[in-house]
Amino acid sequence: MKTSDYYHIWLVGPDSHYITRLCHRLSLNPDHVVRRFTTIALALAQRSSVTTIPNALILDSDGQEGLPRRLVRKLRERLPAAVFFVLADAHDAETEADMLAQGISQYVVKDLQSPERLWQALAAARQPVAVPPAPPVAPEAPADMLLGQHASMQQVRELIKKAARTSITVSVSGETGTGKELVAQAIHAQSGRAGQPFVALNMAAIPRELLESELFGHEKGAFTGATTRRIGRFEEANGGTLFLDEIADLELVLQAKLLRVLQERAVTRVGGTQPVLFDVRLIVATHRNLAAEVEAGRFREDLYYRLLGLPIELPPLRQRGQDILLLAEAFVRAFSQLNKLPVPAFSEEARKRLLSYAFPGNVRELKAVVELAAVLADGPQIAACDIPFRTAPALRATEATEAPSSTTPVFPSLREQTLAIMQASLTALNGDVVAAANRLRVGRSTLYRLIQSGHLQLP
Repeated sequence: MKTSDYYHIWLVGPDSHYITRLCHRLSLNPDHVVRRFTTIALALAQRSSVTTIPNALILDSDGQEGLPRRLVRKLRERLPAAVFFVLADAHDAETEADMLAQGISQYVVKDLQSPERLWQALAAARQPVAVPPAPPVAPEAPADMLLGQHASMQQVRELIKKAARTSITVSVSGETGTGKELVAQAIHAQSGRAGQPFVALNMAAIPRELLESELFGHEKGAFTGATTRRIGRFEEANGGTLFLDEIADLELVLQAKLLRVLQERAVTRVGGTQPVLFDVRLIVATHRNLAAEVEAGRFREDLYYRLLGLPIELPPLRQRGQDILLLAEAFVRAFSQLNKLPVPAFSEEARKRLLSYAFPGNVRELKAVVELAAVLADGPQIAACDIPFRTAPALRATEATEAPSSTTPVFPSLREQTLAIMQASLTALNGDVVAAANRLRVGRSTLYRLIQSGHLQLP
């Protein structure tokens, strides 16, 4: 028989009696070719190097640290035609729904009858599978990822190139909205780790009682609610890049633990005893002055020097001159193309209005403002009156060209608009948090956190 005539099965799970027995049972069929992998990462690596793909894939959830969504999604994308099965020790409705939403074909509870159920399901699913084209190689960072002609931005791009040549730790500073995560993504995309995971974590967005588990992971039963083992961000980013945003918000107790992890290059999960080695490029960012935080006793000096590495400082948008117009035109062009709209031009008055504003929210605010202006514009041009600012524009002494109108409309902030969209989705779906999270493409934990804090209300 030719290789394509066999039914290829990949079994992903730890070395255990159950997996060994299941592998033997599946191999009884002479048409089956069964391959075993201990982790999803090894299966992904194998998929990248061969043309023979599996017809079916069986994942043992206990052997995959709770089946991290990122890896399952990536494996699903790499093997679009394969039949997927997940094995679990016990039934968990929430996990089952989550797995099915990610494209898993069947959720099977391990018991004495599960090998037979799998055997029957595989027999029913057997059909010729066309080999899809090899997955596309992840593109490099686009040239305009950090668009700008100002000298300060040219210097930033040079530092990014230098950082990408090695695995040196990088510390990015700058005001909120200047693009610190874009710098981290650009370094990762230009480095030798580009084919590996890029994992980002905002330290200020995670409740402090959960932050240690987010960073380092936890073992099953480590605390109330820890029903499965969970790997942390260091393990998730293994081989790639870990970006820790707002590092200054890390409390002192966790600063000490982070320092130890960085020194030993190993993490110990909450509730665990065995260290787990990792290999990551670390990039940290903050909008605060870390040196001042050290002086004030809010940040450990030894951790500060450990994280300093190659410092990259991003300039505020108000200091970048004509880059404002360059970015505005790029944002409007991308927004119009995405929404299949004619690309409007900025009138001279609109350009002056943009240059007269201080943009306290920096590039992030500029993007929101000009996208809304593209929606408000009635013709082929964006007029000055189409450009809304939350407050009256702050004139810069060297570039002021017109006085702000006292009747400048006040629009809701980006956060207020986001919360309104989330609330509308929850209301429309009768409080179904899972469905709302899927529709909004956000994590369920985000919605639950906002509900608990009172920012969102269940109908």
